[in-house]
Amino acid sequence: MADTAVVDQESGKAGTGETAAKASGRPLPQLTLENKFFWKSGADGRLRIQECESCSALIHPPQPICRYCRGKQMGVRVVSGYAMLIGFTVNHRFGLPGLPTPFVIAQVALEEDPRVRLTTNAIECDAEQLELGMRMEVVFEADGDVWLPFFRPVAEQGDPAPLPTDEIEPDQIRFHIRPPVTQEKFEDKVAISGVGMSDIGRRMMVNPIALTIQACERAVADAGLTMDDIDGLSTYPGAGPLVGFGEGGVGALESALGLRPTWFNGGLETPGPSGSVIAAMLAVASGLARHVLCYRTLWESTYSEMMRSGDITPTGGRTTSWMMPFGASSAAHTLAQNAQRHFHRYGTTRETLGWIALNQRANAALNPTAIYKDPMTMDDYLSARLVTTPFGLYDCDVPCDGAVAVIVSAAETTGDLARPAIRVEAVGTQIVERIEWDQSTLTHEPQVLGPAAHLWTRTALRPDDVDVAQLYDGFSFNALSWIEALGFCGIGESKDFLDGGKNIARDGILPLNTHGGQLSHGRTHGMGLVHEAVTQLRGEAGERQVRDARVAVVSSGGLTPGSAMLLRSES
Repeated sequence: MADTAVVDQESGKAGTGETAAKASGRPLPQLTLENKFFWKSGADGRLRIQECESCSALIHPPQPICRYCRGKQMGVRVVSGYAMLIGFTVNHRFGLPGLPTPFVIAQVALEEDPRVRLTTNAIECDAEQLELGMRMEVVFEADGDVWLPFFRPVAEQGDPAPLPTDEIEPDQIRFHIRPPVTQEKFEDKVAISGVGMSDIGRRMMVNPIALTIQACERAVADAGLTMDDIDGLSTYPGAGPLVGFGEGGVGALESALGLRPTWFNGGLETPGPSGSVIAAMLAVASGLARHVLCYRTLWESTYSEMMRSGDITPTGGRTTSWMMPFGASSAAHTLAQNAQRHFHRYGTTRETLGWIALNQRANAALNPTAIYKDPMTMDDYLSARLVTTPFGLYDCDVPCDGAVAVIVSAAETTGDLARPAIRVEAVGTQIVERIEWDQSTLTHEPQVLGPAAHLWTRTALRPDDVDVAQLYDGFSFNALSWIEALGFCGIGESKDFLDGGKNIARDGILPLNTHGGQLSHGRTHGMGLVHEAVTQLRGEAGERQVRDARVAVVSSGGLTPGSAMLLRSES
């Protein structure tokens, strides 16, 4: 039984003194009134987790209310410090100050309440010794003014324990989807009238707003509109702090083009990076605008080059992330552990992911705008350098410079436009799984299962009606998660579905990411997938065209709240 004690949540000292240790250089947590007790726990060597005093549930990260009983009497419990190893990845690529590679990022589930998972580093062991389900114990290390909780295998190991289940298991998600609130669908009131893509490349050394303007001008021309017709703007991530990941938001484009939109939208918390398109649909359907210009710009490749040359100096300081202090700096570190658990539970292998990577490369070979077109074999895939196990180089999307624009128009305007409009059959956006990356779904990309199930409640079409799939592939495992979530195969059945790659080839039953996907065409954060879906449904994809493509599914989201859209041609 765990020892329990309530401590001063503000100070977190539990009656002990403390002296700041020499800082390692790794990113250290920003201390707040809510989290100080956790990051100071090591002062007396005891791990502390927030507790709901109404139902005794452990809550992490700390909150002012219990997610289980909605009680508001919150305290702090001293727990045993024992946990189960539920995931780990050996990081080879993303080094940080104070954290030279390779090192092991791990997730553990507390014995007192396996719903509480901590991202940590596995220490005092070789990665080859680690096994899912093994028992671990906390080891604190003073770093500056905090104590970091690391975990090591206990000396006496029994048989590995079964991994905990999700709050809602993947095959039960559908029972938690809310039915449509009305028979009237906003999707019927809108259409995609134009798409445009800027030049795409690596280290282009071009101002990102210039790329944005190029994509937007091409989309407006594609729709047969003028800039004066545009009365709405929508973008992701807006003018946020994500360097290399945007053009500066709505303000930057308005300033450059002198537009006067009646509606605008920009921000991070949307249903995936292409959630800006769904927001635009809602604005058009409600009558706030008639033609909304949606856009997404990335200049990661140039940003990285400027970092290397010293032209850009990264910002430092404390982090509010619960994972960054342990070197979990990329979505790859979370998804790699989800992939590991999928392997463990369903028998998936690296070769399963490899068929996705090989498919994207074969499609990219037919796309003149793709970054990587060279042929790739399974041996090439398996022998590529590791990024963070089990992901290798070709499991990861390609950082690039480029912008994509999409125009959402009122359905009644499409008869006057230059190109055949693409109709919106349905969207899926519902959040069912937890948002926090390391507290969410164990065996699939988080925020995929809910939106996928939600999509099918808004249409009479079924997975068999889909002619082409443009599924988010920031990592190969993202696409696998969407394939299962959308019902193209059963949960846990992707190994057989993907084997050999025939089912997802351009002439297969589910042509996948026909422009090369983000794995080979380049990372355009989902908007490139929308562009390709429209291109396919218009029959304008050239050598990579899927015959008689009439219905396309598009998904978006890489550990953000995700979304899915079902699009169809008018013919």
